[in-house]
Amino acid sequence: MKSTLKSKNSAYYLMFRLIIIIVASILILLGAIVVNSGTDMIRKNELSRVKSAGDLYISCITDEYAADMNNYLNQASYFSNKFACEQSVRVYLFDAEGKCIASPDGSNSKTLKKAIMKKLEKEDFLDLDSEHLSQSVPSLTYITKFFFRENDGKYIPRYCLAAGTTEYIEMSTMILLISYSTAAILLFIGCFIVFRRKIKSTIKFEEDFLRIVEAYSKDDFSEKLSTDISPNFKRICDFINTLASNVEKSEETSSTFISNVSHELRTPMTTIGGFVDGILDGTIKKSRQQEYLILVSQEIQRLRILISSMLNMSRFEAGTLRPNFQETNLTELVIKVVLMFEKRIEDKNLQVEELDSSRLYAVADPDLMQQVIYNLVENAVKFVNENGTLSFTFDEKDGMCIVGIKNTGEGLKDTEIEQVFNRFYKTDSSRGKDTTGLGLGLSISRKIVHLHNGHIVVKSVYGEYTEFLVQIPRDCTKEEKEKKN
Repeated sequence: MKSTLKSKNSAYYLMFRLIIIIVASILILLGAIVVNSGTDMIRKNELSRVKSAGDLYISCITDEYAADMNNYLNQASYFSNKFACEQSVRVYLFDAEGKCIASPDGSNSKTLKKAIMKKLEKEDFLDLDSEHLSQSVPSLTYITKFFFRENDGKYIPRYCLAAGTTEYIEMSTMILLISYSTAAILLFIGCFIVFRRKIKSTIKFEEDFLRIVEAYSKDDFSEKLSTDISPNFKRICDFINTLASNVEKSEETSSTFISNVSHELRTPMTTIGGFVDGILDGTIKKSRQQEYLILVSQEIQRLRILISSMLNMSRFEAGTLRPNFQETNLTELVIKVVLMFEKRIEDKNLQVEELDSSRLYAVADPDLMQQVIYNLVENAVKFVNENGTLSFTFDEKDGMCIVGIKNTGEGLKDTEIEQVFNRFYKTDSSRGKDTTGLGLGLSISRKIVHLHNGHIVVKSVYGEYTEFLVQIPRDCTKEEKEKKN
């Protein structure tokens, strides 16, 4: 089947492109932050180095001034040249008027601007500067004001300017930029490969998902979704595969159900048609017409219960089934149903016990409870052994009415007991012995009993007997009223 999904139109492909754009944007933004932060840190370190050199220079010439006031300028020039050679820091000394009196190159043409001298009264200058030494090449500049103490106790102001180049900062920034760019490119390529592989497998899953689900919509369940995917998708695939299996089984069950319904309806209709035609054309004598009309009535009753069971199942699942509670003689209901199976009981030569028990009454829906009893009696008559026994019990205990229907025979296995109330379920033995039946009887019976706030229990010893016990409250309407209150 050709896929109808184009990769580039997939939401995952669009998400992949968005992720790559976001990753690239983050790497670029992070690069700008890293390079700027690194450059700023290096600049601060270099400024600190220049400041340290300037302070050391001041300390040196202050000591020289104290030792020889008349010859300290020679030493100041010497130290300026020494600092320029050894520490790559050019140091200049200015007098109180801002004129250069010592420099590393011997030139005294430099001057300090009045504005900067005024600012130095409050704080030192430490920053990138392109005014005092060169306007074309900025330098890392430290300018401070200090004082020489003379013998008479007076203080003479002096100014020191220390300057360093920005070459180290530029070189370090370039190295940092190249290093980060290399790492970022490798990381981007790695992310691209990982995400592309992941998205590619996800897109393939999406295409397979669409193709297989499209096949499911056309009742083709031959292929199942792969579960070799992330945990969340795996759960989704498991659910869909389970759903597909259930639908597939449901279709098979529905086909069987329709076949069984056709058979179940055809049998009584054939019987009724045969008896009515026999009466109309005179084949059945007038003396026996009453007997056959009774059989026709029983078959019609059987049809009514069968159709009611199917309708009630639908109503129950739709939540529209509402019991019509009234005082009901459960014992008479059982007797009435047993009489409907009189011919089949006689054909199997069965013994019926305990139908003459005392009458048991409960507030229930008589029509629904008749369906329950009919389904259980039909089941018992169907699977009782030849010359076997059908026995009934009627009891009331702790406000619960209990009706028991027991038949001798093959009984149920433990595994069959667990599933016997499932809809459409038939035991292995019943598949061979019972070619009729919808597999709805016990399922709808349990639902009806639950509507009466009761429960139904099955007991069986394999090879000996099977017994169903229907237990409903003596008056379930009281319980309903108590719940509401």
